[in-house]
Amino acid sequence: MRGSDHIGITVPDLDQAERFLVDVLGAQHVYTLGEKRADDDWMQVHIGVDPRTVIREIRFYRLGSGTNIETFRYEAGGADEPQRPQPRNSDIGGHHIALYVDDLDAAAAHLREHGIQPMGEPTASKGPAEGQRWLYFRSPWGMQFELVSYPGGKAYEKDAPVKLWHPARPAE
Repeated sequence: MRGSDHIGITVPDLDQAERFLVDVLGAQHVYTLGEKRADDDWMQVHIGVDPRTVIREIRFYRLGSGTNIETFRYEAGGADEPQRPQPRNSDIGGHHIALYVDDLDAAAAHLREHGIQPMGEPTASKGPAEGQRWLYFRSPWGMQFELVSYPGGKAYEKDAPVKLWHPARPAE
């Protein structure tokens, strides 16, 4: 394994997601794929959804120097397979996407300027992650994201054989 390529997320409104990803997070739209459906069990075998499920559209975005995001608009397969609500971080399968920023305070101000309210105030990490500050926020559809910044590195890196990437230090 060399690293992550993309994160796929299902959204309720592709246009809303695009405005958020492009206008707020600064992502670049890369490509769009049209409808995907199958008359057999392909969707179930390959994607793990009801075989009657239809992917209405897929859009792919590039996030700076990090991982790409692939957005899906699904139409659930049937009444016995409704779409479930967004999981919380504490739920099995709960998740968030953390985005590295150079200036956490400027990034939080940028979110507010675009109508995105951060969850609380920036928090300074302690222990092995000392040197990092972070702040959670939600997308317009409720998915949790996190801003992280550690321009001087994290405390654990002083003795660690593997260091996290950040812009102030070239890749090793």
